[in-house]
Amino acid sequence: MTEKRVMYEYLVDRLVRLSTREECALLLEDLCTCAEIENMAQRLYSAKLVLEGKTYAQVEAETQISSATLSRVSRCIKYGGGGYGTIIGKE
Repeated sequence: MTEKRVMYEYLVDRLVRLSTREECALLLEDLCTCAEIENMAQRLYSAKLVLEGKTYAQVEAETQISSATLSRVSRCIKYGGGGYGTIIGKE
């Protein structure tokens, strides 16, 4: 296993151990920059809107996401591993 893979697995293992909203927020604030958190939030919320059937124009207007990033989010929803659908489906 490569060092990058070991670090990735360590991150995933730690994430699944979070048990409260507060723990998650604290980790995000320590681990990521404000811009990184904003970008992740924007992508996740955009995915939610796409899964609700909103048009690209509606999603772009509501979230201010770039068309390139929205296209990537949409591709991940259609052809990715199912991460967006899994987490959004837990609402």
